[in-house]
Amino acid sequence: MSVIERLLRRDAPEGVGELSITPMRRRDLRNGVMSIESVSYPRPWSQAVFESEIAQMRSGTRRYLVARRASDGSRRRGAKVVGYAGLWFSGDEAHITNVAVAAHERRRGVATALLSALADEAIRHGCQAWTLEVRVSSTGAQELYRRFGFSPAGIRSRYYENTEDAIVMWCHDIQGPEYASLLDSIRSRVAR
Repeated sequence: MSVIERLLRRDAPEGVGELSITPMRRRDLRNGVMSIESVSYPRPWSQAVFESEIAQMRSGTRRYLVARRASDGSRRRGAKVVGYAGLWFSGDEAHITNVAVAAHERRRGVATALLSALADEAIRHGCQAWTLEVRVSSTGAQELYRRFGFSPAGIRSRYYENTEDAIVMWCHDIQGPEYASLLDSIRSRVAR
């Protein structure tokens, strides 16, 4: 088990199972990603868009991860996809493309585990900063991003479906020891 896997382990209630984070594969689209996507966004990405993003992982410009929870606590290959997240790399910056969690798994640490793993990917890739857009109405997501060091930096008017504004958030200096300490603090809370 890797260090990140040990740090992300959670003592789950009986019958819930252990959470694991792995790279997204095409088979994950039919095994949970598309169903989560369809209920998470008013204008969900198509399977073709996801397939294109997964294909770009080979070139190193994208990284997509899925969170799985095996009901029996094992890391079986058939563990159910309960969330996913992605990054787009551009120079020394990373852009979070999406984070989505199955409704029955929200507020149970899945998004935190995914963001923690994405942070590792951005750092490993040599990024100095990362950014994202989040709906003005999505206060829970905004709070999660603030815990990871993101701060509002601007507004994109009518960004979502040409009706809702997006808050642009940035987190800088992710290669430094202060950010490593922040991630350690987040992981220690998740591991409890």
